[in-house]
Amino acid sequence: MKSIQLNPVGAMSQLSQLEVDMLNQSADSELYQLFRDCCLAVLYSGAEIDNSDDIFSPHHDFDVNLIIRERGVKVELVNPPPHAFVDGQLIKGVHEHIFAVLRDLLHMGTKYSADSFRENLDSSFITHSVFDMLRHAQAIKNTGELNLVVCWGGHSIGNVEYQYTKEVGYQLGLRELNICTGCGPGAMKGPMKGATIAHAKQRYKNGRYLGLTEPGIIAAEPPNAIVNELVIMPDIEKRLEAFLRLSHAIVIFPGGAGTAEELLYIIGVLLDPQNSKQILPIILTGPEESKAYFEAIDHFIGKTLGSEAQSLYTIIVGDAAKVASMVKQKQSSVREYRKTTGDSYDFNWSLKISSDFQLPFIPDHETMSTLKLYFKQPKAELAAALRKVFSGIVSGNVKSDGVQLIREHGPFKLNGDNKLMSMMDELLTSFVEQQRMKLPGTKYIPCYVINNTSIIIRPN
Repeated sequence: MKSIQLNPVGAMSQLSQLEVDMLNQSADSELYQLFRDCCLAVLYSGAEIDNSDDIFSPHHDFDVNLIIRERGVKVELVNPPPHAFVDGQLIKGVHEHIFAVLRDLLHMGTKYSADSFRENLDSSFITHSVFDMLRHAQAIKNTGELNLVVCWGGHSIGNVEYQYTKEVGYQLGLRELNICTGCGPGAMKGPMKGATIAHAKQRYKNGRYLGLTEPGIIAAEPPNAIVNELVIMPDIEKRLEAFLRLSHAIVIFPGGAGTAEELLYIIGVLLDPQNSKQILPIILTGPEESKAYFEAIDHFIGKTLGSEAQSLYTIIVGDAAKVASMVKQKQSSVREYRKTTGDSYDFNWSLKISSDFQLPFIPDHETMSTLKLYFKQPKAELAAALRKVFSGIVSGNVKSDGVQLIREHGPFKLNGDNKLMSMMDELLTSFVEQQRMKLPGTKYIPCYVINNTSIIIRPN
């Protein structure tokens, strides 16, 4: 048995006995298992993986212990994966991420339990909790620079698209703009990688590569090696809210179900009349080879949510410099809006997010089959329902709980207006054909069936 003890780094050098007991009281406790699994995922930082079984299955003998010392707490890793080490030393970034896991899960476990969110459904409470978690992680810098660009996009993209995400990141970095992504591979890694080179060229010393994840996705998309700030939010909804409230602009690259979920989330939020005056630049971009992807997604949004939804974003194909220039130009408008409304430069309090976009959606066969997928409802509510469809597909594709549900009970069934279901089928089929559901070279087995008319392919 091999073990290594890690000295504390960051904010978690001191823990109360209660916090230690919560993690160490039982190896079977829910919080401990979550801590253990997230630590194992972090030890795979940089790995090109989108299946949590590839991480968990080979490491049944992996364990994590907290060791109390007078000077603070140490983390003991038992039988950690060898690729996280160089000449016997744990990579420093991975070391930092381990303590980020400890920080965020303990904060959530002691202060924001799942029960507290079920008992308190107040929108302002949820927003406060998102702020508090980000503040606790020191992700709210209070610099007033308004230069944090959220980059969304698929983990499963080809080399041409990946190189383009790097070029956009490079152009953003040359303009001293920082990057926030979901912290995984593909379109989440590329912008960070490009920005690091540009920041070095500009001698920019405050480069931020902020990765926001959540426990259900971190094992399927381990943090890439460039992330220098890792924050784990409790669930996808609070992760998405954190993206929006931290961002000064959003750049969306080609992707699959997860990217569609993110796009529908921001569109649904901005369609709320209370947000009609919000200034938040949204740019959809990719190389010329991705033109068909953007045509498909734009067509789907136009037919389902209308021209108002389409007006919320700009599509730029094949021009990375133009993307970065537009973000930089809009920076002054964002500043002026925040200044006029008296809002924070670093956390967008004035953005109104309804409970439909805040409360956790737990995808299973019942909740997926009863989603309100019909046209005769407010556009923002339809966007919320469509967002949940893609959230469920992400779960069935890569999250361990969702994958297990599909394995045991077959694909999720989606029901709704025939026309809407037809458009959904067309869009999802294009994602499958373009290999946007899984990493390139990986056979995709659909986790959904639409109106019981699609071909059902059940996992082995």
